Amino acid sequence: MLIESLLDTDLYKFTMQQCIWDRFPHASAEYAFKCRSEWADLRPYADEIRGEIDAIGGLRVTEEELDYLSAIRYIRPGYVDSLRGFRLDPAAVRVFDDGDNLGIRVAGNWYQTIPWEVPILAIVNEVYFRNTQPDAPETHPSGRQRLREKSARVNASPVPLRVIEFGTRRRYSRAWQREVVATLQRETGAALIGTSNMHLARTMGMKPYGTMAHEFLQAGQAFTHVADSQKFALKEWMEEYRGDLGIALSDVFGMDKFFEDFDLLFSKAYDGARHDSGDPYEWCEKLIAHYEKWGIDPRTRSAVFSDGLTIEKAIALAERFEGRVRTSFGIGTHLTNDFDFPALQIVLKLVRLNGRPVVKVSDTPGKTMSEDDVYLAYVRKAVGID
Repeated sequence: MLIESLLDTDLYKFTMQQCIWDRFPHASAEYAFKCRSEWADLRPYADEIRGEIDAIGGLRVTEEELDYLSAIRYIRPGYVDSLRGFRLDPAAVRVFDDGDNLGIRVAGNWYQTIPWEVPILAIVNEVYFRNTQPDAPETHPSGRQRLREKSARVNASPVPLRVIEFGTRRRYSRAWQREVVATLQRETGAALIGTSNMHLARTMGMKPYGTMAHEFLQAGQAFTHVADSQKFALKEWMEEYRGDLGIALSDVFGMDKFFEDFDLLFSKAYDGARHDSGDPYEWCEKLIAHYEKWGIDPRTRSAVFSDGLTIEKAIALAERFEGRVRTSFGIGTHLTNDFDFPALQIVLKLVRLNGRPVVKVSDTPGKTMSEDDVYLAYVRKAVGID
């Protein structure tokens, strides 16, 4: 069984689920899987993947895990109570051959289905690699060598580096992710400030990191006019967390629309923003200029980078912006799936909410996610994207 705890997922799944529990309990959602790695045929592993998904249905949040969640300031007692007896229903997940590759759809109540994304992606990765590259840490010793070299580069960085491990969704395996985190913990000291994985944070004494994902901002499209949807989602989040979890994700409609919507109220209320597509240097320069426009000292705000980062890219960005804005770096695949073979590029994204299409229009064209070309064209026009 590849997933043994419902906490073996990213923090933002719990923070978004709590907000849904409190504000949108009756919303329905639909998610679609996409493999961006055209060289990888996942269909031969469909039965194994289905079996691992079915096994998750037997998991519950344990009392020890509930106590852990209860001790986090921004996690509400009522939400924790809602998790007592909570289970993921495998019947909400459909695994099939879509004619080109493996297809996966998840549909149901949003509160009930939002946790599926991370474990499904982790399962697809581990099933694929245990079949195609079994026991890679032993058969590909370059993996451990690269990990040691990364630790050395972190320690040699000419500027302070604040690294968050973000690799659950793209990990080679659960065991390898734990080894990676333990190695970084031991060898880089204070440079590893935490992990997005709640199970690792709890069992390894680390701080969990995460706020919102694209789906929360996309969801606003189902509740208000698309041009106002980003502001709607930012307001709902701000009111839910009252100053906690103040990092806004900036690329649902591209950086320019984000800065247009991220007005003085949000710029003061949020601690900073997260970059996940487009040119990170251009984005951060615009973020700094945006704060300066509103008379806010950028040095009091945070820029979190999380788009396909390597240690080298993180160091270069830190050198450019350290002292101008607070920087931190969420690094995923480069840490948890970096061997002598390519990692899978897979996603499971929200495509409909309350029966209405929702889209992400990324600054990186390959990251745009839509199943409705007519609606996508309408969104581009409505929010002023070329």
